Amino acid sequence: MNGSEAQGRADPRPVADVAPDPLELERRVTELEIQAGFSEDLLETLNAQVARQQEIIETLVREIGRLREQQAKTGTEPPRSLRDELPPHY
Repeated sequence: MNGSEAQGRADPRPVADVAPDPLELERRVTELEIQAGFSEDLLETLNAQVARQQEIIETLVREIGRLREQQAKTGTEPPRSLRDELPPHY
């Protein structure tokens, strides 16, 4: 086998024969722990934001219901769209 054939081949040694470097493993675990910590913090922040938005949505839905009831009781016409109104200079 010449040099070009050997370059295309993977390392012939089985993975189990390569001893992992303890310092490299510790660095990788530390990096994963840091990433997990950031992910947990982001998840908590997003969860709190979603909860606040849900409260706002529920408040707005109740307000719309109250306004519809008020409009039905007064018997007034629904508000007209300003797009349907012609400006005075036409």
